[in-house]
Amino acid sequence: MLLTLETPRLRLRPLTQADAPFILELVNDAAWLAYIGDKAVHSLEDAHRYLLEGPMAMYAALGIGLCAMDLKTDDPRPVGLCGLLVRDGSPDVELGYALLPEARSQGLVREAAGAWIAFAEHQLKLREVHAYTHADNGASQSVLEALGFALLPPTEADQEPPAARRHWRLSFSA
Repeated sequence: MLLTLETPRLRLRPLTQADAPFILELVNDAAWLAYIGDKAVHSLEDAHRYLLEGPMAMYAALGIGLCAMDLKTDDPRPVGLCGLLVRDGSPDVELGYALLPEARSQGLVREAAGAWIAFAEHQLKLREVHAYTHADNGASQSVLEALGFALLPPTEADQEPPAARRHWRLSFSA
């Protein structure tokens, strides 16, 4: 069921093993490490493993997952990730995203997330989508607010070390 979505400035496509250099750069960015955490991806070999065991495994199991955000330019290249995912042990479909530093503050996450939200509501017929942010990630929280997500009251799980997280939900009307 995995497909490619298009927005005015982006092509949102499944990740492939050819994206390993991009993944290596993204998951070692200071903001990723601070707000998402160290995924033990410190070499191209680690990046290939991350792709196989993470996004590509989720594509195979669920038909959804984090996808590359390619700029529609003369030199198309991934500048971030955005997509729908389900974490182990959770029943919730979650919106996830991350950008390389040079792609931030341009509205690209809002654009990509909007496409995935529309897909979740109209194609997948979901009733809601969840998202999580690090408590200190104000930029990400602003994106979710602009997309119409509501902040949920904290639970014990949201306060677990190493950092408190914020749980958000976007509900669709029936």
